[in-house]
Amino acid sequence: MQRVMQNMNAYIQKSLKYLIILGLMYMPIFGHLDTLPIRIWDESRLAINSYEMLQNRDYIVTHYDGKPDMWNTKPPLLIWIQVLFMKMFGVNEFSVRLPSAIAAFLTCITILFFSVRYLTNFWFGFIAVFVLMTSHGYINIHATRTGDYDALLTLFTTLSGLLFFVYCEKQNYKYLYLFFLFTALAVLTKSITGLLFLPAIFLYSIIQKQLIPLLKNKHFYIGLFSFLLVVVSYYLIRELYNPGYLKAVQQNELGGRYLEALENNKKSFWYYYTNFIDFQLTAWYILIPCGLATGFFIKNQKINRLTLFSFLMIITFFIVISFAQTKLEWYDVPLYPFIAIVIGIFIFYVFDLLQKNIIINQTLTVNVIPYVFLFILGITPYQKIIAKTYKPKEYSWHKNFYEISYYLQDAVKNKHDINNQFIVYNGYNAHILFYVKKLNDKGISISFKDWKFLEPKDIVIVSQNKIKQYIEEHYINEIIQKNGNILTYKIYERKNAN
Repeated sequence: MQRVMQNMNAYIQKSLKYLIILGLMYMPIFGHLDTLPIRIWDESRLAINSYEMLQNRDYIVTHYDGKPDMWNTKPPLLIWIQVLFMKMFGVNEFSVRLPSAIAAFLTCITILFFSVRYLTNFWFGFIAVFVLMTSHGYINIHATRTGDYDALLTLFTTLSGLLFFVYCEKQNYKYLYLFFLFTALAVLTKSITGLLFLPAIFLYSIIQKQLIPLLKNKHFYIGLFSFLLVVVSYYLIRELYNPGYLKAVQQNELGGRYLEALENNKKSFWYYYTNFIDFQLTAWYILIPCGLATGFFIKNQKINRLTLFSFLMIITFFIVISFAQTKLEWYDVPLYPFIAIVIGIFIFYVFDLLQKNIIINQTLTVNVIPYVFLFILGITPYQKIIAKTYKPKEYSWHKNFYEISYYLQDAVKNKHDINNQFIVYNGYNAHILFYVKKLNDKGISISFKDWKFLEPKDIVIVSQNKIKQYIEEHYINEIIQKNGNILTYKIYERKNAN
């Protein structure tokens, strides 16, 4: 009986630490996902792609506003998952974003599992996961908090990278096959971006003297053939059903975005570096060199090799995206798991020293100092990430832009009667189109109209000052409703052009 009780206590203690890390992960990853309205650019485009795929059941060719989408030409793996959740939970923000949240959760589990199985240490994984989920650039819009490509991409690049590392350690071909599988899934998520870690893989295989054995290994060629079969098949099938698709891919992904700055997104070479310091990694960036120094010089060959591998993954990916002419803040998302591992190496080193300190262990009945150290180090970053995710708020520079989205989001909830009205809007409008489609599904007649061709009795919703000014100057009108900066006009007639 005593042995049973001891085993039960050991099981409870072991389970408790896993429950703690799972509990800490919940709010940053899953909390209040559907609060903010759909974001412009990738999330809204994907939301429309998913909605239209749900409607037309064309699972090969993605569509936007009823036509094959030749602007967003990436493979549809994420869109397929979003469609699945739309079938389960309806067409809403939660369904669009849940794949990213699940991908973030699985990325954390991957790091934790890697730590427990390969390093045989739970606390290293706990620390690395904690760093990852308190990194602003990772728990952010366009990353794990919205329905963009990058969280799912990061899951697959993290899995493929760590699997290749383990293959080099154990020489078991099953890890090589899994490496090719997850690399293929990364490409099916975000096209060529799924291959941007390959230079690091290549360099590491040379340094570890694994390149020649790899090239002599039949399993390498079977895995490579399988990868090419899966990836190339999709592109050829898409071209068959959607002629001109491959040309669009070449322009959008294989050369266009890298060689020239599209959509006015040209930044300096050091854009991502300064972003880490100023915004994306403010809580942890100073510990990166500490982690590298610790990882390279401690007497632990496993950690030495893991540090080298993580460093190569970080530096090569960083160089590739920094040389690209088109730069966006979320292009660095796949770096964060490997940055978290490097930072975790230093924090774990200090934690381990405190755990094994003879003086502390002789002085205290229970050595709580290592856990107090983690608490003090992590409490502020965690409080900040909770404040950010528990009650998501717009950045000051986004408030006016998304006011129309909040208005339509409320209209979906029947808080505004906008039946038989028009939206007049200047510019790319996918973030608004998502709500227009939802409202139409509810039987509410709402659509877009050109503000230069309004007709008597039109009732129009306006959020942009430029259009308000045009309406005031060119139409006899009446403001029949005001919600913040959102004005609803009733148009009587066009003014004389005198």
